[in-house]
Amino acid sequence: MAFEVLDSFSAVRFTQSIWDLLQRNVTLVTVATVICSLVSLGRYVNSPWRRLPPGPRGLPFLGNALDLSQHQWLKFTEWRKDYGEIVYVSALGQPIIVLNSKKVAADLLDRRAAIYSDRPRNIVASEIMTNGLLIVFSRHGDIWRRMRKAAHEALNKGISPNYMESQLTEGILLTQAMINQPRQWPHHIKRAAASFIMGVVYDKPPIKDAEDPAVTKINDFVSRLTRSALPGAHYVEFMPWLRHAPAWAAKWKRRAIEWNKMDSKMFVGLFNEVRDKLDKGDERFSLTASLIKDSGRNNLSVSENAWLAGTMYAGGAETTAGVLTWFMLAMIAYPDTQRRAQAELDAIVGRTRIPTFADWDHLPYIGAMIKEILRWHPVDPIGLPHQSIEDDWYNGYFIPKGSICIANVWHLNRDPDIYGPDAHHFNPSRHLDEKGAPIPGIPDTKEENHVTYGFGRRLCVGRHVANQSLFIDIALMLWALNIENPVDANGKPAPIDVDGFIDDGLVMRPAPFEVKLSPRFPEAPMIIDHEKELKEWR
Repeated sequence: MAFEVLDSFSAVRFTQSIWDLLQRNVTLVTVATVICSLVSLGRYVNSPWRRLPPGPRGLPFLGNALDLSQHQWLKFTEWRKDYGEIVYVSALGQPIIVLNSKKVAADLLDRRAAIYSDRPRNIVASEIMTNGLLIVFSRHGDIWRRMRKAAHEALNKGISPNYMESQLTEGILLTQAMINQPRQWPHHIKRAAASFIMGVVYDKPPIKDAEDPAVTKINDFVSRLTRSALPGAHYVEFMPWLRHAPAWAAKWKRRAIEWNKMDSKMFVGLFNEVRDKLDKGDERFSLTASLIKDSGRNNLSVSENAWLAGTMYAGGAETTAGVLTWFMLAMIAYPDTQRRAQAELDAIVGRTRIPTFADWDHLPYIGAMIKEILRWHPVDPIGLPHQSIEDDWYNGYFIPKGSICIANVWHLNRDPDIYGPDAHHFNPSRHLDEKGAPIPGIPDTKEENHVTYGFGRRLCVGRHVANQSLFIDIALMLWALNIENPVDANGKPAPIDVDGFIDDGLVMRPAPFEVKLSPRFPEAPMIIDHEKELKEWR
């Protein structure tokens, strides 16, 4: 009996001890939970991610990926009305910062270029297809810096006059073709742009057809590269671990490697053709010749130089053709601007000789036309994205490291607060004062009065050469031709759609339209023919 009482007493004490222990543990758990909650709350309150720029709510996991599928520049412009000059969205967890103000874009991409000069990773188009040597896609690093320096030295403002002679030749050939075969004007523009770039880069003689094999091979490369770089083109961009899949088991990788070998052989072959000419004493100027002469100083290999030269062609031909096509549309949609330009040409140049680069400073309205056509319809309305390399703060907003930063070039070029209520119209006069002289450059545009050429250390290195080409082509065509909207049998003009476009992933072009071309005065065809003969004789 005593043992039973003792056992009973021990059981009670044991039970009480367990209860006391549980109570103490509950108290400890409660305290720990409160402490963890306070720490988590403090981290949440102080987390920089709570201070992201405003933006639209996204879907679980996808974020705003579906909003970024098509015509992004129009969506970005809509967001500006709701969220302001700087907008945050995410796509599959990737932070994206949309810059909808020229000042914000310049503050970040220009004035903080050390942070915002990187490019997003592109595994197929950049790392595999081009070995990281396509400068427009290359990540910010030593190779990119050396290639950028070499390109700048070959295309800067002081060097660009070396290309004027070949640009004048191409402008004459383009104008002659427009006179002789006016219905094929789109083909002539494409041929002229390709021919000019081939001459600048590789010292090739003028090509006769846009379907020249040397041109079609590079154009095929551009097309393949563009398709491969489009968002969603390859799953590996979202699941980088697929990069390590064996080529035999991954068709996309096997094909990208084969393309790389084929394109490398093409660009190195073109590069070596110029080097062989130099070795034989042919010292004619070209971008490739400049790269070869300076290769030791720039510390670039044959492969790096060859890809740099190829990039300059790939980035120049299609964009130049696109800009000239928008110019043709502007001439029929805004005929008063054409008449004013032609009046200026008649006053300065007359009708007994063609315009040349010597006339540039005396043709301010033509110069304003170049700025306006690049502003009015940029062929790349959102430019190429930048990426930040470290956390940053701007106007109280947190911009996480690795954010893709997109300047909405379309809106920046059409901001009514800068360009006026008619910003959506083509009006070269906005770049001139009341006396017809050029106005000082708009801030943060590098004297261009638009931001089509980009920002910061990613600013287009060939913009001076591009402006020269546009000037001489436009001046010659307007001097020799009337560019008009055709009419039908009843005298009704063809419909004009200044907002319709075709976006092939590389450049944005106008929707197809018709043009009527005719000589402005009887002597124009003869003078152009004579100038062509002189070029051939030389």
